[in-house]
Amino acid sequence: MNNKLTHVDESGQAAMVDVGAKADTERIAIARGSVKMQPATLDLIVAGNMKKGDVLTIAQIAGIMAAKRTSELIPLCHQLLLSKVDVTCTPNLAQSCIDIEAKVRLRGKTGVEMEALTAVTVAA
Repeated sequence: MNNKLTHVDESGQAAMVDVGAKADTERIAIARGSVKMQPATLDLIVAGNMKKGDVLTIAQIAGIMAAKRTSELIPLCHQLLLSKVDVTCTPNLAQSCIDIEAKVRLRGKTGVEMEALTAVTVAA
């Protein structure tokens, strides 16, 4: 295993990884998270009775937008032409939470893990 940090140059300065010579390949990343809440709050969300409206749809859209703008939020991330971003927000009554999953895909030179993680984080 290589223990060298990929985003630091020989002098210890932050550096963006050069992916120019890498071949394009299919890249897929899935991230998951949960937002725990009071059962009464979850009941309001499921019933569509939150004063702020449909919070699950807003969270889903926010997650998709976040994946698309990850390079603006996370230093040294490449701007990517994502081919697909799916974000689902599923009420889990048994655990009194909202389960969030983001699946991000592209064909390119670098992975989409940070985009999937950012989508879940912002959706939460």
